[in-house]
Amino acid sequence: MNNWFKRNGMHLAVIGIFLAICFFYLTPAFQGKTLGQSDVIGAQSTQKEINDYRARDTTILWTNQIFGGMPTFQIWAPYPSNITTHVVDVIKSTFPNPVDTLLLLLLGTYFLFIVLKINPWLAAAGSVAFAFSSYNIILLVAGHSNQAFAIAFFAPILASIIMTLRGNYLSGSALAAFFLAMEIRSNHIQMTYYLLLSILILMGIELFHAVKGKKLQPFLKALGFLSVATLLAIAVNASILWSTYDYGTETIRGKSNLKSTTAEPTNGLDKEYAYQWSQGVGESFTFLVPNAYGGALPSSVPISDDAATIKVFTDKGVPQDQAKQYAQQITSQIIPLYWGNKPGTSGPFYFGAVICFLFVLGLIIVRNRLKWWLLGTVLLTLFLSFGRNLPFLSDLFFQYFPLYNKFRAVESILAVASLCFPILALLAVQEVIENPDKKAITKKLYLAGGIVGGLTLILIAVPSVLLSFRTDNHTEMVNYLSQMLRSDAATANAVGDAVVKDRMSLERMDAIRTFIFLLLTFGVLWAYINNKIQVQILSVILFVAVLVDFWQIDKRYLKESSFQDKVEAAQVVTPREVDNFIMKDPDPDFRVFDAGADFRSDTFNPFFHKSVTGYSAARLKRYEEVFLNQFAKSTNHDVLDMLNTKYIITTDEKTNSAKLQNNQTACGHAWFVSSIKYVKNADEEMQAISSFSPKDEAMVDMQYKAVAEARTLAGDTAARIDLVKYSPDHMIYKSTSAANQVAVFSEIYYNKGWKMLIDGAEQPYFRADYLLRAANIPVGNHTIEFVFHPASYYTGETISLASSILLVLALAGALFAEIKRKRNEPVPAPIVVAKAAANPPAKKTK
Repeated sequence: MNNWFKRNGMHLAVIGIFLAICFFYLTPAFQGKTLGQSDVIGAQSTQKEINDYRARDTTILWTNQIFGGMPTFQIWAPYPSNITTHVVDVIKSTFPNPVDTLLLLLLGTYFLFIVLKINPWLAAAGSVAFAFSSYNIILLVAGHSNQAFAIAFFAPILASIIMTLRGNYLSGSALAAFFLAMEIRSNHIQMTYYLLLSILILMGIELFHAVKGKKLQPFLKALGFLSVATLLAIAVNASILWSTYDYGTETIRGKSNLKSTTAEPTNGLDKEYAYQWSQGVGESFTFLVPNAYGGALPSSVPISDDAATIKVFTDKGVPQDQAKQYAQQITSQIIPLYWGNKPGTSGPFYFGAVICFLFVLGLIIVRNRLKWWLLGTVLLTLFLSFGRNLPFLSDLFFQYFPLYNKFRAVESILAVASLCFPILALLAVQEVIENPDKKAITKKLYLAGGIVGGLTLILIAVPSVLLSFRTDNHTEMVNYLSQMLRSDAATANAVGDAVVKDRMSLERMDAIRTFIFLLLTFGVLWAYINNKIQVQILSVILFVAVLVDFWQIDKRYLKESSFQDKVEAAQVVTPREVDNFIMKDPDPDFRVFDAGADFRSDTFNPFFHKSVTGYSAARLKRYEEVFLNQFAKSTNHDVLDMLNTKYIITTDEKTNSAKLQNNQTACGHAWFVSSIKYVKNADEEMQAISSFSPKDEAMVDMQYKAVAEARTLAGDTAARIDLVKYSPDHMIYKSTSAANQVAVFSEIYYNKGWKMLIDGAEQPYFRADYLLRAANIPVGNHTIEFVFHPASYYTGETISLASSILLVLALAGALFAEIKRKRNEPVPAPIVVAKAAANPPAKKTK
C-alpha cells in the first residue's frame, strides 16, 4: 500500500488541487446555493407534470404539459436498467451542481494527458485549460447541463482510444466502452456526433501510418476491440437511443409532412434555424483576445466610467450617473457592444492566451503524428462552426452527411477544438523538454512568438486593420436610435461612433492583457531552454499562468452574483391572478392558451397549466406545422377548440395586465362526430382544419379510411363519452351509445407507443384533424383506455440491463488482468557495482 501511495502520490496531489480549485471557484455551490440558470428554469417548467408524478413515486413517459402532449424521452425519463444511470446518480449526489461537471472535466482531461505521457503539472495545466474554456463555463451558467456533461467525457474517451491503439487492448477498450456509455447517457447526441467526427479523423491518420509502417495487423486488432466497445456502449444505452431514434423521426428534426404549403425542408431542421448561431469568421480572434467582438449580448460587463458613449452625453450637459445609465441601456439593447451577427451570445469562445501561443508553437515543433489529427480536427470544426458564413462546406455537410441536419447552433462544434488546442499546446511543451537540439527549438520559439506576438501587437496598435467593429446593420441601428432620440440624428451618429470606439477599447484592453501572458509564456520557455530554470519550475509556472488566465476571463460570466439561494430560485416564477384562478379548476385535463406568450419558447405558462405553447427543441413536427400554418399569422380558434383549450389569456394593451377568457366552444376531452371528411394528403388536411367545425366533423387522411369505416357510422344525439380517469400515459374513458360512433380524443396522435383498448382488448385507432387521435366506438357501454407503452423504452431497458452486466464484467476483467500483469512484472535486480570496476587496475607502463 505504501508503494502504491508513493507511485501515485503526485496524481493524488493534483486531484486535491482540482478539488481546491472547484471549492474556491464555486464556493457558493458548497454553501447550498445554486446557479440561477435560465435554461434550468425552462426545463423545470417543461418537467412540471413529470415532477408532480415523480413526487408520488410514479414514472410517466408522456406529458401533456407542453405543446398539447409529447413523450418525455427528451425531457426527463428514468433508465434504471442502465448502469451509467447509477454512476451519474452517485456523482451528482456526491458533489453539488455544477461542481460535479467541472470536476469531471478536470479529471477526464488529466487522464488523457497522463495517457499521453505528459508530466503531472503540465497535465494539470492542460486540464484547467480545457475545463475552464469559456464555452464550458458559459454552458454551466446557462444550465446546459447535459451538453456540459457530454463534453466532460470527450477527453477520457480519446484517452481510452489511444490506449487501445498503443496495444493496451483489454483495458483501453473496456474503458472506452464505459466512457462512451457515459457520453451517450449524457443524452446530447449533437456533442457526441461532433466528437465522432474528430475520432474519424484520428482513425484515418492511424490507418495511414499503419499501412505506411506495415503495422496494419495491430491497428486492425485495436479497431476490432474498439468496435466491440462501441457496440457495448450503444447496447448499454439501448433504451435511450432507440426511444430517441423513434421519437426523432416525428420531431422537427424529422421529415416534413407538408409538401406544397411549407418552406420547411423535407428532412431535418430548417437550414436558417440550424445556422442561426454561426461563428463569425473574424470572431475566431476571440480564441486569443476574448473581447475582440465585444463580449456577450446582452453585455454581462457594466460599461466603464470613461467610455466614449458616456462622454457623448456628458458633453451635452447630462450628469455622469444619468449619462452612464443612458450609455448602459444603449450598449445593451440598441447598439450593443457585441458586434457579431449572432442573434445573441453569452460570451466568446476563449481558448487562452498561453494555450494559443503554445498551440502555434506545437504546429511548428511537434513531431508526433497526433499533431496532424489535432490540426485536421481544429480546421474542420472551425470551418463547420462558420455555418452560414461558410456556406459551401456547411451546406455540403448539411445536405449529405448523415444526421448533420438534425443539429442547430453549429458554433457549438468548437467545443471539440477547445480540447484540441490544449492537447497540442502541451505536446509542444513536452517537445521543448525532450528535444536535445536546444538551438533549433529556440529558433522555432522565436518564430511562434513572432507570429502570435506580432498578431497581438497589431490588435493593440491598429486593430481596425483586422476588425471593423461595426455590424452589418450599424446604419439601421443608428437610425433607430435617432427615432428614439426624437430625430436627433447628430447625437445618434455621435453615439454610434462612440460605441465603435468603446468596442475597440474593449478589444485593445484584452489584447494588452493577452500580450502580457504571451511575454510570460515566451519568457519561461526561453529560460528553461537556456537552463535558467528546471522543468518542475517551468511546469508549475505554466500551470499557474493558465489557471490565472482562465480564472480572470471566466469570472466575467460566472460571478458570485450568478448564484442564489435554492428557495429563491424555486420562486423565480410566480403565478398571476389569472393563473391562480385557472388552477382552482378541478378538471384534470384541459389546455390554456396565452396569446401573449412565445409559442415556441414559453417557459412561464407550463409552470401552472397544461399549455398549448411550451419550450422544447424536440417538439413534434406536426405540432410545429400546425403552429406555422394556423397560429403564426393569426390564431385559428377552431384548432384551439379541438385541443380542448378551456381558457385563453390575453394582455390588455393599456394596462399590460393579463385578462382571462373562458372558451365556451372548447370541444372537451373526447366527443362523437357526426361526419368524416376524407382528404388526400397532409396539405389538404392542413387546409381542411383552417376552417371547420371540430365538434361535428373530423378531417381524416385517406390512408386511415379502412380503419375509420370499420363500422357503419350512425347518428345518436344522446351518445356520450367521458374521461373518467386521467394519467398522462394512461387515460380511461366511458362511452354509451345506441349506435356505432366515431370518437375524437383531444390528445396528440403518436403511434409509436400508444395503444387503445376497448373493454380490455386492443383495437386500432387513427389520426384525425392533423393532430388528434380518433377511433371507432361500437354500440353500447364501453371502457376505452389509451395506454402509452413504447417498446423502444421497455424492450430497450431489457437490452440495457444485459449489456450493463457485460460492461461491469469487462471492466472487472480488465482490472484483474492489469493487477495480474503488474504482479508478474519482474522486479529489477539491484545494481551491484563490482569492486574491480570500482577500483580499476593501474595502467601498465613500459
